[in-house]
Amino acid sequence: MLTKRIIPCLDIKNGRTVKGVNFVDLRDAGDPVELAALYASSGADELVFLDISATEERRKTLAELVFHVAEKVNIPFTVGGGISSIEDVDVLLQNGADKVSINSSAVKNPQLINDLSAKFGSQCIVVAIDAKQIDGEWIVHLVGGKVPTEIRLFDWAKEVEERGAGEILFTSMDNDGTKDGFANEALAKLSTELNIPIIASGGAGNMQHFTDTFIDGKADAALAASVFHFKEIEIADLKEELKNNGIPVRI
Repeated sequence: MLTKRIIPCLDIKNGRTVKGVNFVDLRDAGDPVELAALYASSGADELVFLDISATEERRKTLAELVFHVAEKVNIPFTVGGGISSIEDVDVLLQNGADKVSINSSAVKNPQLINDLSAKFGSQCIVVAIDAKQIDGEWIVHLVGGKVPTEIRLFDWAKEVEERGAGEILFTSMDNDGTKDGFANEALAKLSTELNIPIIASGGAGNMQHFTDTFIDGKADAALAASVFHFKEIEIADLKEELKNNGIPVRI
């Protein structure tokens, strides 16, 4: 079994880290550069930065943030938010990002996945999918979860893989911020049907939830925010717990 990854996520709004519940009711969680440095030194395997504010100057803000974070960390980090072209990705990679995450722009222009994968390599391209259950179906949502589509999660995930994405970051909007555990049934189906890594996101509340998503959800990595930001779970303790449960992690 491949080593499982623990990934803190920094949702960025107006230059600060924020966290909400079900994508709303955001509260401040600290300075992203300071948090990134802390996580890098405390055993995180990777970092994810998502700029969730839709300001016109988003790309400039992201590029500056990426540059400052790159100075402080020695682990891979993925940057997302407002990326819609090869030029956008160029700017972020030049400023120190290792991977980029695309979401709404990929749904609006699926060819973007092909183009970015061809230009930068699939290992660099993460497609984030936000979905929630509507009438028993997992439905993809856009613009930070605000806009529902008619696209079904599993259909879209397969298309994303076929177009060259290297990873999928799946966030269950139903579980996000609830601390009731990850959407393991959906995660297991994604992991079974696809050949690329699946990152679980949305619902982490305790250490058992991470064990469950690696075993029951068959996830390759688990991403969380508030339990790390507010020191409810220390990454070193989490990894020791996972190791004790027979889950391979980098200590």
